[in-house]
Amino acid sequence: MPTEHLLGGVMITALILYALLAGADFGGGVWDLLASGPRRAEQRALIEKAIGPIWEANHVWLILVVVLLFGGFPSAFAAVSVALHVPLVIFLVGVVFRGSAFTFRAYDDRGDRAQERWGLLFSLASVGAPVVLGAMVGALASGRIRVVDGIVTSGFFATWLAPFPLLVGLFALSLFAFLAATYLAWEAHTPALADDFRFRGLAAGVVVGVLALATFGASLEGAPLVSDAGLVGRPWTWPLHLATAASAITALGALWKRRFGLARAAAAAQTALILLGWTASQYPYLIVPDLTLSNAAANPRTQHLVLVALAAGSVLLFPSLFVLYRVFKNKPAPSAR
Repeated sequence: MPTEHLLGGVMITALILYALLAGADFGGGVWDLLASGPRRAEQRALIEKAIGPIWEANHVWLILVVVLLFGGFPSAFAAVSVALHVPLVIFLVGVVFRGSAFTFRAYDDRGDRAQERWGLLFSLASVGAPVVLGAMVGALASGRIRVVDGIVTSGFFATWLAPFPLLVGLFALSLFAFLAATYLAWEAHTPALADDFRFRGLAAGVVVGVLALATFGASLEGAPLVSDAGLVGRPWTWPLHLATAASAITALGALWKRRFGLARAAAAAQTALILLGWTASQYPYLIVPDLTLSNAAANPRTQHLVLVALAAGSVLLFPSLFVLYRVFKNKPAPSAR
């Protein structure tokens, strides 16, 4: 297998892990904003407990993607940095504000008005960042970013401030909210609290389905190359769509029947399949239609050195993350599962 394909496979794997872990953290911010009812304080306490020990570690997967793009595909990194520098800055500011606000809220006096303001900033940043992240993904697939002789010739706003990229952003937000609700229902320590997030998960799952259909419809005009060739025109298309739909139905059915462990696994599978479908439909492009895995790749020696560094780093990374999750992500009480 060509080296650039190996690096591309590692990048999509890291993106899937980022969505499954950090994406759920973003979704937790959505439910923190929408916490309500007699267990409002308990809902927010559960979100804080679920996110607190691990949210910083989850960003390692996005950092890995950025490093691999920079080292393995420098021309694509340069094009993305130029064409999408506005949403990139907005996303990074949102991530920084979200993390800072979450920390300040945790250490501020309980019930203090300043804590409420930090909580609101945390929630708003958690809502805005996934929308911008999804809009960038939509822009990469849309074909609106043009690169001629290594120079970005498209504008800085029209590429991502368009119906298709913004719909992808809303779809990402709803998917992250669905993941978070499903995870939180599994982690809840009382049946009543689990039911709070069960209801939110069912509602978010319906929104995910509606936005998935809307995004597909918008792709016919907003991302014609990906839509025509990838979403409907390749042999793997319909089996992958059916597998994604089966995962979504299983997750919703398991939530309905309060089988939260199964719902959690099915929601994670649904998310992974959606991301696999996106990358497979866009293959072999990094930026449609000008930069592919091949023509954007660094020289072979550089890519081999990146793979060696990746292998060496994984020896430390995976055991460290295993210990982190082992220590802080204990299973909830059986009554809540």
